[in-house]
Amino acid sequence: MSDTTDSNGGEGERERVSVPKEIELPRLLDFYELQTEDHTKIHEFYDNLRDGRLTTTQCTDCDAVHYPPRIVCPECTGDDLEYVDLPHEGELFAFSEVRGGLPMGLAEHDVPFVVGVVDLGPVQLSARIDDASYSDLEIGDPVSLKIVEIDGPVDEERVFYRFEPTDVDEGDSR
Repeated sequence: MSDTTDSNGGEGERERVSVPKEIELPRLLDFYELQTEDHTKIHEFYDNLRDGRLTTTQCTDCDAVHYPPRIVCPECTGDDLEYVDLPHEGELFAFSEVRGGLPMGLAEHDVPFVVGVVDLGPVQLSARIDDASYSDLEIGDPVSLKIVEIDGPVDEERVFYRFEPTDVDEGDSR
């Protein structure tokens, strides 16, 4: 919508423009990648996750295990990799609390929330830690895999992983 007024110091009319009340977020601000074979070469990782399996790649030439999954081994530059299962249980190696505002497009998340590094044995990976506050957690706490479905601006089923504390002792009051 535009309007014209004589607000250019008497030297003619200046165009007035309006700003939309709502802005549709571009696909670029969707923080979860597209997961089909047409969009990523690690689509098998997402297919496995959709089936309830957390996997990564292992080089069949040098036996190195990598996370995130790769299409080329960074150790020996071989491209003969296979998907291997990772444990669904791990240990909290480090963690922090996100307290500030979130990037545009992530308004559905309430702050604060916890993110952490989870040690699964063969690899360490970063993940959101659900169902716990910062004060509930300690380094070394056991956590287990939680697979979530992603709602978003694309018409495809997407999943991602998170972790949540594992109840070790029902009598633990922490």
